[in-house]
Amino acid sequence: MPAAPQEPAARVLPHTWDEARAAAYGAAEPLPAHAVPLAQAVGRKLAIDVLALHDMPHYASSAMDGWAIAGSPPWILAERGRRLSSGQAAPIVTGGLLPAGAKAVLRSESGMLSTDDDGLPVLVRGGASRPGEPKNGQHIRPAAQEAKLGELLVKAGTTLNPAHVALAALGGLDELSVLGRPAVQLVLTGDEVVAAGIPAPGHVRDAFSPQLGSVVELLGGTVTGLRRAADSLASTLEALADSEDNPADVVITTGATGHSTVDFLRDAIAAMGGTLHIDGIAMRPGHPTLLAEFPDGRFLVGLPGNPLAAMIALLTVGAPLLARLGSRPLPGTFEVACGSPLKEYHGPTRLMPYRLVYGLASPCSHTDSAMMRGFAAADGVMVVPPHGAKMGEALTAFSLPWK
Repeated sequence: MPAAPQEPAARVLPHTWDEARAAAYGAAEPLPAHAVPLAQAVGRKLAIDVLALHDMPHYASSAMDGWAIAGSPPWILAERGRRLSSGQAAPIVTGGLLPAGAKAVLRSESGMLSTDDDGLPVLVRGGASRPGEPKNGQHIRPAAQEAKLGELLVKAGTTLNPAHVALAALGGLDELSVLGRPAVQLVLTGDEVVAAGIPAPGHVRDAFSPQLGSVVELLGGTVTGLRRAADSLASTLEALADSEDNPADVVITTGATGHSTVDFLRDAIAAMGGTLHIDGIAMRPGHPTLLAEFPDGRFLVGLPGNPLAAMIALLTVGAPLLARLGSRPLPGTFEVACGSPLKEYHGPTRLMPYRLVYGLASPCSHTDSAMMRGFAAADGVMVVPPHGAKMGEALTAFSLPWK
């Protein structure tokens, strides 16, 4: 007896814009902290406090070129490296180890070599010396002047700049523990995409490879590679495969998120055992956006193929995901005053690039999902509900990563 036909799986309703942001942020756990060499630490967030591993400086040294001296002049020149007794001096350079017994440093311009009554070489004050120079302790950098062993140098949570890294080096560290930064593999799909020049009718120019990696970096990811996939399941699977030589935490794809005969991304996710966290968002542009997770722990953010739709989707889903993986808070929103009446829209939430004009958020022109002209001129993106908005009404908005 033939098996009874199975009921088709119920289609999950698309997430709202707010739900999609929350789902993307909640899908992941922060990446573990790890150590990086000092040269790679700038721009990273420090995971644990940096403590001095020794006194800074760890020895008493000279702050001037001249002579280390003990007692009063004239000073007999002692052998280098020997302890100074009262009435002795030894040449020293800036940063040089202060010999034992030294009480001060006489600047080179404040001293001169002479001879005593017996014709023996001695050091005396002269040249540009000042009365009473040098006083005890003058021109000496004592040990631990900057920091003592175990003293806090840089607090955890600090975004490291070059000065922090130099301070850590002076403190004796060779590497720093930093919060995880997600590695991102880009996969661009589409047989019709042309990498350079003017495309023929039926083809489109690649708008992603020049910009997508930069935006990912601004959002806290590190792009580790870029692959291209033809419009076939085999090519898509090959492009999505993990690489031991170039592992990624997140794969961001462009195109193939629809349901046409050349869109194979969902089939590839299913074939790889992936789980869909988001399958469509009730917003325009960017409705066919995906968020999936593979059994190996990698996440996939599937962006639509149209340039503006892809950027809106990336800021809606990719930004929260990368923030969570990088131990950062959910990207914030704020309110703007609508600059012109927006009619009711019989459909989902609209994400509208805007420009600030006299303090009001006015929608940009040229904001079709395939366009970038309006987005390039935008100050931010406002979230317009289906019922529209009145002029002056407060609307939720978010900033652009480069603003």
